[in-house]
Amino acid sequence: MSDKKQFLLVMVVAAVFVSWLGWRGFEVISLNELLKSDPVVAGYPYQHRVLRVEGNTAIMSSLRSHNVSTQQALGAVFPSMKSLAESDKAWQRAERELAQIQARAGDIVLGAEGIRRIRWELDENWYHIRAMKSDYETDF
Repeated sequence: MSDKKQFLLVMVVAAVFVSWLGWRGFEVISLNELLKSDPVVAGYPYQHRVLRVEGNTAIMSSLRSHNVSTQQALGAVFPSMKSLAESDKAWQRAERELAQIQARAGDIVLGAEGIRRIRWELDENWYHIRAMKSDYETDF
């Protein structure tokens, strides 16, 4: 194969790869725009979002995980709740609301073409940024 043909082949493969990456980025952006367009999901203090798409699975951000309890997550979103007793009904209402919002966000994304599954992933960046903001606000 001549150098020109090899170069052309490499360029075609690179163009296909870059197009694929661009499409995946566009797909994530459009799914997140769907979430932002829903007034209930967009109105919640924590913004659920699509982090990436793998095949027909959308990986979405979540405040909860095996290592982060719902109460810890809600305490981060609503710092004033930290002072409430664990048996306070406000915790139960907040837990139900978080579960409903997360389920609604998942349903919106599942309604998009090509998405068949949702996988939830702890939003470590959100916690990290929140901790940085908290440190910044208390230092000055």
